[in-house]
Amino acid sequence: MNIIIILLFMGGAFFFLVGTVGLLRMPDVFCRMHATTKCDTLGAGLILLGLILYRGIDIISVKLLLVLIFVWITNPTAAHIIAKAEYDKEALIDKK
Repeated sequence: MNIIIILLFMGGAFFFLVGTVGLLRMPDVFCRMHATTKCDTLGAGLILLGLILYRGIDIISVKLLLVLIFVWITNPTAAHIIAKAEYDKEALIDKK
């Protein structure tokens, strides 16, 4: 069981690292947002899943599961709002 937890933590850390590299290397807002959103959602999911397995079945695990669901819902939604705002800003600049 400890090996699975360690693998989940390492997988989550790996995806956070890949997202950070993508943030630094991508050329524009849309590419950066895509790289970080995907990697942050998956990285946080793996780490929270590892924490749930580490804690066992108790009230803390339920709270961690709620945090996981919240991250899965809000991260793509926030990325969509950022992309729409950037697209609208670019459209206004192109009109001028």
